[in-house]
Amino acid sequence: MKKSYKIEVDCAACAQKMEDAARATEGVRNADVNFMALKMKVEFDEGADPSEVMGRVEKNCRAVEDDCRIFY
Repeated sequence: MKKSYKIEVDCAACAQKMEDAARATEGVRNADVNFMALKMKVEFDEGADPSEVMGRVEKNCRAVEDDCRIFY
């Protein structure tokens, strides 16, 4: 399953950190962050609960970029 989320991030380097953190999150098969569009596309592992996984994604993203936001 793939979903798209609106994000708030200040720079392209921070967006890359968010993408890397999202990809490293359990339950995420792949993640892509588009800084210009302020969007994050997440592909979830089969059987994963997107709302549960996105809580972990946001926690991991805030660990590397504390002022980022993901609207889900």
